[in-house]
Amino acid sequence: MRSYGQYCSVAKALDVIGDRWTLLIVRELLAQGPSRYTDLRNGLPGIATNLLAERLRELEHAGIVLREDAPPPVATALFSLSSRGKRLKAVIDELGRWGMPLMAETTSQEEYRSYWLSMPVEQFLTGESSEIATTIEVRAGEQPMLIEARDGALSTRPGTSEQADAVLSGPPQLVLGLISGALGHDDAISRGLRFEGAPEALARLRPRNSAIKS
Repeated sequence: MRSYGQYCSVAKALDVIGDRWTLLIVRELLAQGPSRYTDLRNGLPGIATNLLAERLRELEHAGIVLREDAPPPVATALFSLSSRGKRLKAVIDELGRWGMPLMAETTSQEEYRSYWLSMPVEQFLTGESSEIATTIEVRAGEQPMLIEARDGALSTRPGTSEQADAVLSGPPQLVLGLISGALGHDDAISRGLRFEGAPEALARLRPRNSAIKS
């Protein structure tokens, strides 16, 4: 692990987490929870298998990642964040907010995983103002996701629901644009987002921010 050789807390933090892929490994463990090596590989398209193994060893040595040999039927190593590693959630959240304006630029080669939806949902929506339980199904990746508002709390999980109040289908750019407030409902529809169900369902989930600031 390379060092900046500076007596500065920012530099020392970057000595540990500043290498390529490191914070994305943290993102995956925050999003997926305890994960197998293959789970992490799937969530990090483009990473070389030897580099992932090296980064995990470095993070384990730094006390950020814990490795546990899971019993059958899993019978493989599970990686999870330590309590110190979980404190990086604030860093990941702020990077996500800071990077949202950059999401306007995309290419067809960029990968997307459905469960990455949990970050913008958590950052830009709240169910606090909704007294009605609401379920929204999102089809924007390799598997459908559900956004659920219950008792003032908001959560996401993989799955479908025959009782969904609304269904959003389309490219992730349009779904994320609508959720973040960067796109209005009519604008997203005009660009190709498909909306089925009750128009008021999404309105029950109050935006935390009215729009993304550049």
